[in-house]
Amino acid sequence: MLKIGIVAGEPSGDHLGADLVQSIKALQPDVELVGIGGADLQAQGCRSLFPMDRLSVMGIVEVVKRLPELLGIRRALKQYFTEHRPDVFIGIDAPDFNLPLERYLRNQGIKTVHYVSPSVWAWRRGRLRDIARSVDLMLTLFPFEMQYYREHNIPALCSGHPLARSIPLTSDAGEARDALGLDIDTACIAILPGSRLGEINRIAPAFIEACQIIQRHKPGICFVAGFISSQTRELFEQIRNRMAPDLEVSTFQNRTRTVMAAADVVLVASGTATLEAMLVKRPMVVGYRVHWLTGWIARWLVKVPYVSLPNLLAGAQRVPEHLLGDCTAERLAKSVLTWLADDQARDELLDHFREMHQQLLQPDNRQIAQGVIALTRNS
Repeated sequence: MLKIGIVAGEPSGDHLGADLVQSIKALQPDVELVGIGGADLQAQGCRSLFPMDRLSVMGIVEVVKRLPELLGIRRALKQYFTEHRPDVFIGIDAPDFNLPLERYLRNQGIKTVHYVSPSVWAWRRGRLRDIARSVDLMLTLFPFEMQYYREHNIPALCSGHPLARSIPLTSDAGEARDALGLDIDTACIAILPGSRLGEINRIAPAFIEACQIIQRHKPGICFVAGFISSQTRELFEQIRNRMAPDLEVSTFQNRTRTVMAAADVVLVASGTATLEAMLVKRPMVVGYRVHWLTGWIARWLVKVPYVSLPNLLAGAQRVPEHLLGDCTAERLAKSVLTWLADDQARDELLDHFREMHQQLLQPDNRQIAQGVIALTRNS
């Protein structure tokens, strides 16, 4: 039996981990899985020692507030995996939590894998030295990340992004609108204000106010919003009812991709959702807010000119980003209205999105599953 320790800290990592585990099982069916995971990993048989949402925290200040609990969870995992040694440990994303855990386990002679490269190309490039001490294999999602690991002699494989394989090259807006019960002929804006409650609290008010402005310029326009949980959906609806009770927004849970596909423009919080909107081939406007102190620190540390994945992949600003103090209703609304008015710019953007989609169609998870299994055989 192949014993795998695994820790995923948020829904996107949970999904990535489940896909990888499924590919490992296709090559070696007898697998024992234990660590921290959500619904997707648990469906693959993972015994979760702690609720995954205890690790789902974003921002420097926000992490500091939860630091004692996070350190306690990591200490417990160190003890558990030392006493119940896995053949391999896979840390998925959450680098500030997982890399120290991986370094400790590797020093105990346990093979370690980190899935999803930390943003070493954006900030804290000194982490490459820590990564070299912590992991036996790095799994990246994007081809451009591989050069950084080659330069530091860190074994790495690129899986490509699973979303690029699961989303077709063409998404039918009419079909999506039928599925959601929307008018085929009405202009539609999708709202995706984040996957965490903290993000909804910080970002949704600006998005809602922007929609009010858009509605004044485009009477009759349709608004739809997508959420990954009932809690985030309910919080958004509470904020909308308080701020703009007359603004009609159709909300949907666990149908974010359909919501995007139904839209003419997507108003989206920075994160994995920007990649999904790119792969669905919809123009987008990116907004993001964090705690003011987190934002102040980030201004000094971040070394790239963009934060959204479409712009990072392109190495150029393909979609507008409104971050921190620039994330105002007026600026968000202006950018959305510009996409609605400029057909040529929309067509050019979608051509770029199709090219980037093709670039991300790397081999499937079988290659990285083989790499993970090979580690255990060389131990």
